[in-house]
Amino acid sequence: MTIIEVIELRKILDSRGNATVEADIYTSDGFGRSAAPSGASTGMFEAKVLPVDEAINNALENVIPALIGMDSADQEGFDEQLRDIDGTANFSGIGANISVALSLANAKAAASSMDMPLFRYLGGAFAKEMPLPLGNVIGGGAHAANATEIQEFLVVPGGASDTEEAVFANAAVHRHVRELLKKHGKSCGKGDEGAWAPQIDDALAFELIAEATGLVADEMNVEVDMGLDVAASQMWDGTNYKYRSKVRSTEDQIAYIAELVDKYNLVYVEDPLFEDDFDAFAELNNQIGDRCLVCGDDLFVTQVERIQQGIEKDAANCVLIKPNQVGTLTDTFEAVRLAHTHGMDTVMSHRSGETTDTTIAHLATAFSCVFLKCGVVGGERIAKLNELIRIEEQL
Repeated sequence: MTIIEVIELRKILDSRGNATVEADIYTSDGFGRSAAPSGASTGMFEAKVLPVDEAINNALENVIPALIGMDSADQEGFDEQLRDIDGTANFSGIGANISVALSLANAKAAASSMDMPLFRYLGGAFAKEMPLPLGNVIGGGAHAANATEIQEFLVVPGGASDTEEAVFANAAVHRHVRELLKKHGKSCGKGDEGAWAPQIDDALAFELIAEATGLVADEMNVEVDMGLDVAASQMWDGTNYKYRSKVRSTEDQIAYIAELVDKYNLVYVEDPLFEDDFDAFAELNNQIGDRCLVCGDDLFVTQVERIQQGIEKDAANCVLIKPNQVGTLTDTFEAVRLAHTHGMDTVMSHRSGETTDTTIAHLATAFSCVFLKCGVVGGERIAKLNELIRIEEQL
């Protein structure tokens, strides 16, 4: 019933128009499909991808034959086989774009074979909590040139009564921000993740989102909180954090982020410091961790070893989870389990280069993540948000 019979790979487009890998896995009674996303703001320690044509050709010859006949229900065995074939610590042999597509497709094939939705197959009877959508509303940094210096201005509807209300509250904030930009005479397009990318400074971005969330609170009676993805490694020059009109030392950066948390009641701050500075993260977490999620993305890159280092230093209270950073579903789960065991929250996240694959909505639910980080609009983003609404119906 769950034995793998056929595996197919193909090259498809991601949301930036670049090539990526999609995998189909068939059992006698089931089918799973998944695609690999890609990031623009990537951490130096995350798993490596290969050029798509090279990766697919190599996988067809050297990977797929070893997977045919395996039991898709043995996820750990499947993922271990991928690692054995790859033979490296970071999937530079077969490419993390191959491994993550195959690994997630395998789990979906097993779930399909058992006539179960993926979130239930992975999370079991205890999958009952829905993650809140964490949406990117104004973006700059590596995602949009000449826009804000902070990479992402995020919103999360903590006061929503259900997933549907939460999704639509974020969309309302996104819409109001556009209207407010027009009032300020600012025309703009969108960045990679569907966020507005106006040529404004960070101070005005804070002002606009604060006003937009206030309007949504009045209209929908839903409290919407604000968060940030600073992507501070993009600013780090080896000594200081370089902004357009200011240079901040590590101590200055810590003080600046703490000030922003208090001034705007931020509930979430991601990558506020350089990706290998565990000590600086620990100092910031000590200052603001009682009232704000200090989340490591590039700091941890979903790697158990780096999360363990963060636990030992108390560097953060939250871990961003991206399956393609580590290469397999098993490794993703181990990262989540380690974080939760030590009292850290987790946030399941999209990448800037996405497909319409909805798998992360299921993973966020199955693994009890506090947020699903995703864009607010755009076909590849709303695919995941609409799937969250469907999942809640099944719960």
